[in-house]
Amino acid sequence: MKCPYRVYGELSGEGSRRETRQSFLTQEQVEEPATQGWRGTMTRMGIRMAPNDAERAERADVQAVSQHWPGPRTIAIVNGKGGAGKTPTTVLLSAIFARYGGAGVLAWDNNQTRGTLGWRTEQGPHEATLLELLPQSETLLGTGAQSADLAHFVHHQTRDRFDVLRSKPMELASAQRVDGEDVDAIHRVASKYYRLIFIDSGNDESDPMWQRMIDHTDQLVVATTTRDDHAEAGALLLEALADRGDKAQTLAQNAVAVVTQADSKATTADVKRVADGYQTLARDVASIPFDPAIVDGILRYDALRPATQRAWLAAGAAVARGL
Repeated sequence: MKCPYRVYGELSGEGSRRETRQSFLTQEQVEEPATQGWRGTMTRMGIRMAPNDAERAERADVQAVSQHWPGPRTIAIVNGKGGAGKTPTTVLLSAIFARYGGAGVLAWDNNQTRGTLGWRTEQGPHEATLLELLPQSETLLGTGAQSADLAHFVHHQTRDRFDVLRSKPMELASAQRVDGEDVDAIHRVASKYYRLIFIDSGNDESDPMWQRMIDHTDQLVVATTTRDDHAEAGALLLEALADRGDKAQTLAQNAVAVVTQADSKATTADVKRVADGYQTLARDVASIPFDPAIVDGILRYDALRPATQRAWLAAGAAVARGL
C-alpha cells in the first residue's frame, strides 16, 4: 500500500525547481525611444531611436524625484546668512517633487524674523499663517479631522502643486514668538497630512525653532550663492553640525549643497569654485545657473529657463538620493 503522504514527499524538491526555472512573468524592461533632440525627431518620424546619455540621465533624475517613501520625510534648507538662497531653494525643490511625484508636499516657513516664503509664493483665499494653525493643531490631529481642513491654513500653489505654510513677516518677532514645542506640534500636523516637508529656516542657529527643526530633519540642504560670505556661512554651519556628533553629524555628512548663481555678473568659474569647495563638506553638490525669474517676485517652475529647470531637477534628484 502506498503511503498517502508519498505525493507530498515527491514534491519536496518543488522549491528548488522553482528557483532554477525562469518565470514566465519575468520581463526585460524595454527602454522607451528618444523624445529629445534629433533622435526624438527621428522617432516621431517613425524611425525608433535610442535616447542619448543626457536624456537617460534626465529620465533617471525624474525617476528619483517621483518616488514615494514609506513614512513622511523632512528636508531642511539652511544657511546662517540671509540672502543665501534658502527661500528660492525651498520653493523650487518643493515644486520639483510635487510636479513629478504628485501631491503631499509642504513648504513651511520656520522663521521667527520676517520669513519671506509667503512673499515668493501664491496666496490662497485667506491670510492664515502658522500662528492660526497652532491653536488648531490638536483638532487637526484628531480622528475627525480631514485633509481638506488644512486649506484653512495653507496656501496651495496652483501651478506647482505644493502647499505653503507661511510665517507672518509683517509682525515683529516678539509678537509671533514660536518655541520648540510649537515646532513639534506643527511638525506632527505636517507629518500626518504630507509625505514631504520642506522647511525654509531662519538665520539664527541658536533659535529654538531652528534647533528643533534639526531634530526633525531627515535631509539637510545647504543653500548658498557665489558670494564668499554666503559660502563660508554654509560651510561653517556644516562643520559645526559635524562636531556635535550623533544625528547632527550624520545630517552634515549626508548634506546636499545647492550653489545658485544669484548674481548675473558672476561667472561659471565663480560657481565652480564654490561648488568645488563643498565637495569635501557635502555628500552631493548641485549648481544652478543665473535666471532672472529667480531674482524677485513669485517663483514658478514654468517661468524658469530650460537649463535652469534641468539644474533644479538634478538638485532634486541629489536630495532624493538621501531619502
